[in-house]
Amino acid sequence: MRDKVNDGARLELMRDSIANIGEYMAGVDSCESFVKNKLLCHAVIYNLQCIGEGAYKLSRDYVVNHPTIDWAAIEGLRHVLVHDYYTVDMKTVWEIIQKDLPALSAYLKAAE
Repeated sequence: MRDKVNDGARLELMRDSIANIGEYMAGVDSCESFVKNKLLCHAVIYNLQCIGEGAYKLSRDYVVNHPTIDWAAIEGLRHVLVHDYYTVDMKTVWEIIQKDLPALSAYLKAAE
């Protein structure tokens, strides 16, 4: 059973985590420079975990009523980052930041 925190709070957590990643990534213009900065990588991974946790704890009604987003993929990334961290490819994380996060950010901003 889901806890009593509402979907709005979960979405806000996700928006905040995306904003954090945007701040941390300011000025980082290549995958190589990203991967070389371990502190940055860890900070980004933590915020991706928060996004995944927020998605995981959204109500079933919300998820069903917002099928445009692949919530299962977001949750799945979180599970890999938390439980299978030794398999994480930072180049894949870079691609997620560059390709997937902007679309999710736009979607969540529109859902405010």
